[in-house]
Amino acid sequence: MQHGLATRPDRGRSRTLIWPLAIFLVLAGLFALALRAGDPSKLPSALIGKMAPPTELKPLEDLTDGAGRPVGGFASMDLAQGEVSVVNFWSSWCIPCVEEHPVLVRLKEKTGVRVFGINYKDQPAAARRFLGRYGNPFVAVGVDGNGRTAIEWGVYGMPETFIVDGKGQITYRHVGPITAEVLEAKIIPAIRAAERR
Repeated sequence: MQHGLATRPDRGRSRTLIWPLAIFLVLAGLFALALRAGDPSKLPSALIGKMAPPTELKPLEDLTDGAGRPVGGFASMDLAQGEVSVVNFWSSWCIPCVEEHPVLVRLKEKTGVRVFGINYKDQPAAARRFLGRYGNPFVAVGVDGNGRTAIEWGVYGMPETFIVDGKGQITYRHVGPITAEVLEAKIIPAIRAAERR
């Protein structure tokens, strides 16, 4: 009889340990399904239709263009000069950024639009190597070393791209890498729409 009493608390204790684990596993599974099923480019942005957040970014240290001239940083007022701009958040450690980069080079060649880069939480030498290896489509590269600018722009992760009209208003946002298909189907039409504003 004592033996039977001793096993009941053990059984009860194991049930109290299993339930939290089971609930956690169910929630983790639902979260994983939601991530796979969702389209990150459809994440909402409170900035669409609003002015780009006040930004003043220092240049990427020792970055030069093909002629050896220094490539500057930029400020939000540079995005309100009457021309449509593309602002791209990127990092050298970001694998999707590597995949996206040739498409950014093609975007600049195909549209002639000004592309501004924001280098996020990166080492200057690594960022320079990245641009040296894959090309530099940016008219300016600002450094977001502490991630504050990304927070102000509502960035979810690297890479992320914004289209800004000539008045400095954000008109479109793309989360994740731009592919060749996305470039043709979404980015270029959004640039053309911003040019007509």
